[in-house]
Amino acid sequence: QVQLAESGGGSVQPGGSLRLSCVVSGLTFSSYGMRWYRQAPGKERELVAAIGSVVGTYYADSVKDRFTISRDNAKNTVYLQMNSLKLDDTAAYYCNAYRTSPKVYEYWGQGTQVTVSS
Repeated sequence: QVQLAESGGGSVQPGGSLRLSCVVSGLTFSSYGMRWYRQAPGKERELVAAIGSVVGTYYADSVKDRFTISRDNAKNTVYLQMNSLKLDDTAAYYCNAYRTSPKVYEYWGQGTQVTVSS
């Protein structure tokens, strides 16, 4: 059974930092690309950052130079370091594992809430 367990969310003031973690089990972690999505109330879920199974990262323009995605294959964990947090970063953050070969596989975590408020 595949499980993705996010942690690290919480409440923080603008300008603060948080580090999200997502521990993955039940699949060969190193073979999957990993993504962080977020969804704010009343808004669509949006892709925040992604990291490939081998190389490559992607960041949404809204988080470039503030967020950093990384992975530790030995720990089956993907991280999202969030710095200089803004009010607009308030959302539920979801971890996503995906691969497209030999067919599409995609799994989701339950999410962790990040609230940025003064």
